[in-house]
Amino acid sequence: MTFSQLPYQRPDLKDILNQTESIQSQLIHSKDISKTIDIIRAFFKLQDQYDTMAQLVYIRYSLNTADPFYESERNFFDEEGPNVTEAFQKVIQVIIDLKDRNDLEKAFGSLFFKKYEQQLKTFDPSIKEHLVSENKLVTEYSKLIASARIEFDGNVLNLSKMAPYMQSLDRNVRHDAQRAVSTFFESNEDALDDIYDKLINIRHKIALKLGYENFVQLGYDRLGRLDYDQQDVEVYRKQIEDDVVPYVKTLIQRQEKRLGLNAIKSYDLGIKFLNGSAKPKGNKEALLEAASKMYQAMDDTIYTFFKFMLDHELLDLDSKENKESGGYATLIPNYGYPFIFANFNGTAHDVDVLTHEAGHALQMYLSKDLIPEYRHPTLEAAEIHSMSMEFLAWPWMEMFFKEDTQKYYYQHLEGSISFLPYGALIDHFQHEVYRHTELSKEDRKTVFRTLEKRYLPYKDYDDDAFLNKGTFWYRQIHVFSDPFYYIDYTLAQVVAFYFWNAFRVNKEAALKTYLSVCQVGGSMTFSSILESHQLPLPFKQGMIKQLLEPLKDYLDQVDDMKL
Repeated sequence: MTFSQLPYQRPDLKDILNQTESIQSQLIHSKDISKTIDIIRAFFKLQDQYDTMAQLVYIRYSLNTADPFYESERNFFDEEGPNVTEAFQKVIQVIIDLKDRNDLEKAFGSLFFKKYEQQLKTFDPSIKEHLVSENKLVTEYSKLIASARIEFDGNVLNLSKMAPYMQSLDRNVRHDAQRAVSTFFESNEDALDDIYDKLINIRHKIALKLGYENFVQLGYDRLGRLDYDQQDVEVYRKQIEDDVVPYVKTLIQRQEKRLGLNAIKSYDLGIKFLNGSAKPKGNKEALLEAASKMYQAMDDTIYTFFKFMLDHELLDLDSKENKESGGYATLIPNYGYPFIFANFNGTAHDVDVLTHEAGHALQMYLSKDLIPEYRHPTLEAAEIHSMSMEFLAWPWMEMFFKEDTQKYYYQHLEGSISFLPYGALIDHFQHEVYRHTELSKEDRKTVFRTLEKRYLPYKDYDDDAFLNKGTFWYRQIHVFSDPFYYIDYTLAQVVAFYFWNAFRVNKEAALKTYLSVCQVGGSMTFSSILESHQLPLPFKQGMIKQLLEPLKDYLDQVDDMKL
């Protein structure tokens, strides 16, 4: 079946509760280890049945937030999801308490139990109402962002379709586009502040009820981080501040020179060259055809996966009215179908998001037959698959960019390095607001702008008073929906820098390692995946500086004034 043909039926909550009670009873009374394993596998099947319907609703609602049916179903999952979590957690507790743990570890691995134990720390029936409120607030944010209708250039545009204007060769257009987007966010300032204020307060209450000092460690536990902590992340961010921020400043100075500007402003950052940034040649169909040829040339396994995606219509790439912003890949477990969601807008980002999300979807495709707890790695490991795929695709970029290929190489690598300080900024900001819940709505903006000047000292908002007071984070969905997720992109980016260099040295060996990392899924922790594949650990002091050297050498040899 194609994606549109996949049937949806709202899960029967009563049936789920009955099944989980039956599974608990069977586990408690089981006297045979093989039977116990079969019962646990029946639990996996129940989880997958529920998650399949949840994913269909998540995807179809994000494709059209104005669809009344899927809006109603999204509300159902927002409201009833915590009840299902409670039922599943009761089963997990029984599994944890089983006397046959040694035998079960032989069947499922010790990490299986560590993940379950961590999950139990993050839930208690007393927080169910708070979880419902949290879910609804995140949905409210997504709907508000998707509702953007910005009058510009004689059109009414959503946020995604404003992006090309930020890369206009006409500086006045770029300036006006930034102001137009800011006006949208400013008109919703009270609503956005209110949503985030409520999210922080609810998450803090949840953390206290669960026995945490604040939400920070709970946020880490929700993300399944087992082998690094807040101190490791602080050391890592300090590396970015010390070793990356100064170099990014030199890259911005080069950009300022290329553009012939006396002083580069925030609305200039999106245009990399005086004759325009690299843009893909052709429409969506042309890009998909190029991608198909690229993956066919790259590797048989990857091509089989991509053809599967095309044949089953598992990509939705066009930017449309009422479609949520951003891009993602997810898995519909009962069918083993990955799904790619994006918002093409005619910029190089279309190619980046296509290769990026294809990396995620490939991992899901290769890991789809693992047990639920091992099917998905933690997010920083998952981003290795996506960000590295962006670099593995480099030898075929001429099919997408033609005469702009060298331009693309420069702007992609420069952008990847320049992203690290922004990712660290978003992470640092979140640590501050969840550690200091007493901050007012205005205080948070001041904190963000103060940190912004540390991590992005070159960012001058010119006459945009709204952004100058520290509101850029409004447009970063992860701040609202997935607290502490964003640093994961940077951790993976650092590992992807290794693949950029390794693929240039030995394509076959690098690709073999990459596919192995994908196949592992979540059966290993982040650090274990890196160590077992002899990949660099970003937390290690000096590692970022070391990995940057070949990238800096490459960029320094480019005469970017001629691009």
